[in-house]
Amino acid sequence: MDASRSQRSLEQAKLTIVPDPTYYIFDGNNLMHAGDLSSRDELVDKLAGFVATRGVRGVVVFDGVGDERGIGRLSVRYAAHADDLIERLAAERRTEERVAVVSSDRAIEHATGKMVTHAAAVDFIAGLVAEATPASDPQSRLKVEDSLDPDVREQLERMRRER
Repeated sequence: MDASRSQRSLEQAKLTIVPDPTYYIFDGNNLMHAGDLSSRDELVDKLAGFVATRGVRGVVVFDGVGDERGIGRLSVRYAAHADDLIERLAAERRTEERVAVVSSDRAIEHATGKMVTHAAAVDFIAGLVAEATPASDPQSRLKVEDSLDPDVREQLERMRRER
């Protein structure tokens, strides 16, 4: 395989990895009640992993007070009435970008409108837990090498053997 063909394969692989443009707004307290989570920090950690692996941005909003911070592409916010902040954030962003609100609160779903994608907290947490659970059969796990172009895989194998 020539070097230019290998370079093209690597460039094509890079082009297929496109981040999702959705901005996620998470109802923190709602998600805490929907899942079997021990703390807010555990939820924030899971959500930070979710946004990082998908290349999206998001904010988790909790009722009350706390240290507002950013963890990668996830912001952690607090408000006396989290529902009000969630509704305001959705209204501000929905005309400029795709927005998904994750909450089982019917009032939030109604207030944020049809221009926003809605996901139930229970369903979202179940999917998040399922993704984090490793497959019991090691053979069923996806491997990076399985998704490589055969020419690139061959070149990498040659490089490994030459060491």
